[in-house]
Amino acid sequence: MVVPAAGLGTRFLPATKTVPKELLPVVDTPGIELIAREAALAGASRLAVVTAPRKQGIMAYFDQDELLESTLAARGKTTQLEKVQAVNNLVEAVAVNQDRPLGLGHAIGCAESALDDDEDCFAVLLPDDLVLPFGVLNEMIDVRQRFGGTVLCGFEVPEEEVSNYGVFDLEEPAEGDDPRVRRVRGMVEKPDVADAPSTVVAAGRYLLDRTIFDALRRTEPGKGGEIQVTDAIELLIKEGHPVHVFIHEGGRHDLGNPGGFIRACVDFALNDDSYGPSLRQWLTGRLSADAVSHAVVSGE
Repeated sequence: MVVPAAGLGTRFLPATKTVPKELLPVVDTPGIELIAREAALAGASRLAVVTAPRKQGIMAYFDQDELLESTLAARGKTTQLEKVQAVNNLVEAVAVNQDRPLGLGHAIGCAESALDDDEDCFAVLLPDDLVLPFGVLNEMIDVRQRFGGTVLCGFEVPEEEVSNYGVFDLEEPAEGDDPRVRRVRGMVEKPDVADAPSTVVAAGRYLLDRTIFDALRRTEPGKGGEIQVTDAIELLIKEGHPVHVFIHEGGRHDLGNPGGFIRACVDFALNDDSYGPSLRQWLTGRLSADAVSHAVVSGE
């Protein structure tokens, strides 16, 4: 599986000036570990992490820290030790270098050498996206086994929100077919509401056939000189390659911007036995205080 993580993290500056955004903790677990857990759940034993020279801290996170572990063990810090050790045998992380940020398609292309010769498909997990609950990759693998080709992950969104996403142009399902699985005719990037072909938008999970590498080599750079994977997928669709979307009915969080990151932290903390009860109590009081303050100011 491939994780593109070479971006500059500009939406999260200044925090990401020295700390890769993939290492920012969702409560107490870095986003990159959550992605690794999802990959492991789908059966991955190796994770090709596409990084830049300035972001080597991501790979260091997967290294075992024997001094830290022995210190925690000696001090009886069992819970902390288990959390630190959780990543040790999760997956084998392999670094793939991307010298320049030339788009997601370029990042994926850099990972070709990290694949074994007999791997005819591979998953791409964008670390900005948390797709919940974990398990959508398993569903996508099942769709590929049935239809072959490439499988993408999609979400239904309200019509007024389609302009924020890449939107799928989909074939109608045949009677009796699973409505969550649709064949893709094309994609439209951030269309006006009136021009959107559907309300199913792309999420950060791809199960790509190996033919994508040839398509990427034939894809012309777009705006900013970047090579986009959606353009390569469009090329494959035009050439008859089957592309399907699995419409996930769970939730998602965007870890790439502060607003989405805060919501993810609150969501995960509320579901944590250690932090949830006190956080829920505090939030209830805080929101009640806000409601009272608003009522006083507005004269309600």
